[in-house]
Amino acid sequence: MDEFEFFLEKQWSDGFPVVTPTEERVARMLAGTRAEPDQALGDIPPAMGPATVRTVAIHAVMAGCKPEYLPILLGAIPLLLRPELNLNAVQGTMGSAAPLLIVNGPYAKQVGLNGGNGCFGPGFRANASIGRAIRLMLTNLGSGIPGIGSSTVFASPLRYTACLTENMELSPWESLAVARGYAPDANVITCAMVDPPRYGFDDFSTEPGRLLTGIADSMSALNMMNMSVPRCAMVVAMCPTQARICAQAGMGRAAVVERLRELAGRPVRELRRGGTWRTERAEKLNIDFHNEDLFVPAIKHPDDLHLIVAGGLGPITAVLPGWGGGSIAVHGEYEV
Repeated sequence: MDEFEFFLEKQWSDGFPVVTPTEERVARMLAGTRAEPDQALGDIPPAMGPATVRTVAIHAVMAGCKPEYLPILLGAIPLLLRPELNLNAVQGTMGSAAPLLIVNGPYAKQVGLNGGNGCFGPGFRANASIGRAIRLMLTNLGSGIPGIGSSTVFASPLRYTACLTENMELSPWESLAVARGYAPDANVITCAMVDPPRYGFDDFSTEPGRLLTGIADSMSALNMMNMSVPRCAMVVAMCPTQARICAQAGMGRAAVVERLRELAGRPVRELRRGGTWRTERAEKLNIDFHNEDLFVPAIKHPDDLHLIVAGGLGPITAVLPGWGGGSIAVHGEYEV
């Protein structure tokens, strides 16, 4: 049987052909780390298949990774298994959320991760294959297969691959990792469960007040889970052009995050019109459902808004809503 057809018929791929993980190729991939091949990293839910350094290397080969990508994957697996991220629930969800890896630090640049033009799209091997390797492991080790381990209604393109870095060459601010307290030369991964980007186009605003009002509106749609749960991560990927508008007005990253938290939300009267809102959710938030003037913020905890600078020059910011079933983004350093 043809080797590509064999993997496709076994449902061991994401629907695309994979690179056959021969012993020679896996050995070459393992050369990308000093870790022992049998080192256990944890079990991938819901099937709880064990992830070891070797099984990660196998899936890295299948996804088309280079050996130098392996440290990022080995750093990502323990983060994915942190209980507050709630991978088990996201694997089985009806929603479309996927784990987005935001990789900061010098190693991201060294291996060619893209945070500039087209960073959420095709054409960049590191972004595509690292994210794809994660998805293949969630499928093969965790059985996160639609209709089997997953109840997702639509899924999304992020469930093929979701990995990027920031556009630090054009960013006016420190990186997300530095904003979280890491050293500038630290290699850090942030992982958040998010839905696909909602792109907001604004080629008119020249000052932060108007610009951030439009972005905040995108962050607080009536049918977005961020509006109706106590905690929910959200990633806002601001293009360098719009980040500069804020920076030139004297706003640092923290000030923009604070202002977006103030602006993004809806009064109860609007939330009652439709979408995800209902009485029992209001009770969980300790909100008076009958106070129609009460403002309900989209971001209820300061750590849940993850602002990055990414993409190319232009008038677009991407808002990636979070998964509302109870997932808190995680971050940590990894070894290279």
